[in-house]
Amino acid sequence: MKRVMALLRFLWDFVIGDDWRIAAGVAVALLVTLLLANSGATVWWLLPVVVLVMLSVSVWGVARKRG
Repeated sequence: MKRVMALLRFLWDFVIGDDWRIAAGVAVALLVTLLLANSGATVWWLLPVVVLVMLSVSVWGVARKRG
């Protein structure tokens, strides 16, 4: 059981990491991409754009805090 808990803690830290908002944004982007792709739209470009925007917002927020 200890190994299972250690694995779950590792996965939580790996996926969520320092900023849960990035993980949530990527999850939402994946869901939106899935829904749009199933409707027949060409949305291969959506995930890279979302990742770029979220990374920029995250870096900007850290830079603003440090000041």
